[in-house]
Amino acid sequence: MGPYPGWLPTSEFTRVLAGIGGTGDRCAAFAAMCRVNTLYAVMRAGSGHLGSSFSAADIVSRLLLAELRRPFTADGDLYFSSKGHDVPGLYAAMIGLGVLDEGLLHRLRRLGGLPGHPDVRTPWMPFNTGSLGMGVSKAKGLILGDRIRGRSRRVFVLTGDGELQEGQNWEALAGAAHAGLHELTVLVDHNKLQSDTWVRDVSDLGDLVAKFRAFGWGVLRCDGNDSAEVGGALRERADRFGAGPAVIIADTVKGAGCALFAATSMPEGEWRYRYHSGAPALSEYLIAHEQLVTAADEVLARHGLDPLRPVGTDLPRRAAGTAPRLPQVYGEALTALAATDERIVALDADLLLDTGLIPFAEAFPQRLVECGIAEQDMVSMAGGIASAGLLPFVHSFSCFLHARPNEHIYNNATEGRRIVYVGSLAGVLPAGPGHSHQAVRDVAAVGAVPGLLVLAPAGPAQVRAAVGFCATAEQSVYLRLESTPVPAEVAALRHPVPAPGHGVVLRPGGRTVALGAGPLVLGQLLRAADVLAAEGVDLTVVDLPWLNTVDPGWLGRLAGEADRILVVENHLGHGGHADTVARALLELDLPEPPRLRGLGVTGVPVCGTDDEALHAHGLHAEQLAAAVRAWPSSPAADRQPSRPTRRS
Repeated sequence: MGPYPGWLPTSEFTRVLAGIGGTGDRCAAFAAMCRVNTLYAVMRAGSGHLGSSFSAADIVSRLLLAELRRPFTADGDLYFSSKGHDVPGLYAAMIGLGVLDEGLLHRLRRLGGLPGHPDVRTPWMPFNTGSLGMGVSKAKGLILGDRIRGRSRRVFVLTGDGELQEGQNWEALAGAAHAGLHELTVLVDHNKLQSDTWVRDVSDLGDLVAKFRAFGWGVLRCDGNDSAEVGGALRERADRFGAGPAVIIADTVKGAGCALFAATSMPEGEWRYRYHSGAPALSEYLIAHEQLVTAADEVLARHGLDPLRPVGTDLPRRAAGTAPRLPQVYGEALTALAATDERIVALDADLLLDTGLIPFAEAFPQRLVECGIAEQDMVSMAGGIASAGLLPFVHSFSCFLHARPNEHIYNNATEGRRIVYVGSLAGVLPAGPGHSHQAVRDVAAVGAVPGLLVLAPAGPAQVRAAVGFCATAEQSVYLRLESTPVPAEVAALRHPVPAPGHGVVLRPGGRTVALGAGPLVLGQLLRAADVLAAEGVDLTVVDLPWLNTVDPGWLGRLAGEADRILVVENHLGHGGHADTVARALLELDLPEPPRLRGLGVTGVPVCGTDDEALHAHGLHAEQLAAAVRAWPSSPAADRQPSRPTRRS
C-alpha cells in the first residue's frame, strides 16, 4: 500500500465484468478501468504513450469483449496494433482479462517486463510493431499463410491516422483487394493528431473514405469512442463487405475518457498535444486518476456495484533534470547559423520537439518543410532542394532516418548532392521504447555511402562546432545525436570537432587506450578510467567522433604509444566504429601493432531502464573497467594466439 491511488487488480475486472450484463456498459466500464491501469503503468515507467492508448481503448474493449471469436487461442480471431504506441492500453486490457500476469503491470518498459512497443516475446503479440506502416502488410501475409495451411480466422488491425502517411500502407491496400482478403478488417484510430500536432497541419490525409474505396476496399465510419457504434460498424462490415477487405474509420479523441488528457481540452490556438508520450506530472496523475475512476464508478452504480477499489501505491519521484540534451543544443545552434546562412533549409518528419527544431520553426517557418511520417519522401525531397543550390538539413529519429530511406540517401550521394542528415535518439538509450526505436545499426547502414561522413559529437560545445562543420564541409554528413541527458563530465568538455578522421585525448593515461564517441560511451569510459585509477591502472581515453573514417597518420601516432586499443561503441559490433578502426589499423601494416578489441551492443537491444540496458549490453563503467582488467597485458600473453574477440 502507498500514499497514492494506484492500480486495479485482475480480480476487480472480474468482479465488474461479472456484475454488468449489457455489452455497452461492460465495454465502457472495462475501457475506463483499462485507462486507469494504463495511466498507472506509464506513470510508474516514467514514459509511454497515454494519448493513443486512451483514444483506442473503446475500440480495443469492444473487440476483446464482444467481437473476436476465441481471442487469445491458437485458432481464434486475431487483433494487433500496427502503430504499436498504444500497447500500454492493450497490456492493461490483457491483464484485466487475465491473459497476462498482473505483476507485469508494474514492469512496463523494464528489463524482463513489458516492452515499450509490441514484441513477439510477449504472449499473444503476433508481430513487432512501432516501426510504423507495416501492420497491413503483415496481416496480409498472415492471412495468405492461413489459407495455405487451410486455417480460417479473422484478423483485425488498428492503424493510426498519422501512421497512414507511411507509404507502405497504400502499397498494401491494392494487393489485399486483389486477393479478396475478406478475413481482414482495418480500423483507423482517427484521432486527428500525430506525434507533435494535428495531422491536417502536417500532411493532410484528404478524403480517406474515397481513398480506401479507390483501392477496392469496403469503407465504413463510426464514433470510435462509442462502443455501440463500433459494434454496429463491425456488424455492417460483415453484412455488406463479406467478400473482401474492409476498413472502419473510427473517429476518436486523442486522450479520450479523461478530460485532462483529451485533445478536446486543448486551449484555443494550441498546436502541440502534450500527452503523446512521456509520463504526466504527479499533480496531473492525481487529477486524471480521479476522473477515470469516477467515470467507471458511474457505470458501476447503474448496476448496483460497489465503487472501484484501486490498490494504493508508492510512485517513483523524478526530479526535473537540468543536464543538457544534444538535440536541443543542436536546434539552437542551427537556428543561429540559419540567421547568417540563407541556404539552410530544415526538413522534419513530425518530430519538431524531439529533433530540437522548435526554435528553427519559430524563427524561419518559410524554411521549414514539414514532411510528416514519410522519411523516404523527405530524403528524396532533400535531393531536389539541394539541386536548387540550397543546403538541406534532414531530421528524424536515427532508427527511421537510416533504414527505409537508405536507398534514397545513396541515390542523393550518386548525384553529388550535399545534404546533412541529422538522426536523434541515436544508440541504445533511451531503452524504454524498445528495439523499434533504438538505432544501433545506423552507422553500418550509412557509413559506406560514398562521400558521406558520420559524425557523433559528445557535448554541447562539440555539437555547436559540428553544426558549423556541416555547413562548410565539402561532403555530406550524417550527424548522430544521442538524446539522453549528457553526463556532467562530458558536458564540461570544451574541445571542438577535430579534423575528419582525427581524435582528441580526453584523459592521458597508460598504454591501454580506449576510443569512443558520443556522450554515453565517453561518459562511461571516463568513469571507468576513474575506477581503474583508484586501483593504480592507467587508462587513456580518446574521443574519436568520426565513426566511418580514421586518418592514417593520426592513428599511426596513437598506435605507436599504445599496447592495447579498446573501441567501445553505442552501436552493434559489426559494421560500426570498431570495424572502421580495425581496418585502418590493419592497413597501417605496423611491425608490432597494438592489440585491438571492440565492445558494443550484441543482438537485439533490450528494453528497460537506461541502467538496465547498459548492464545488459556490458556498457556500464564498472563493466568496461572489468574488461580492461581481464585483458591479458603481459608480453607472453600477448604473443599467445587467441580466439577472435567478440564485438560484444
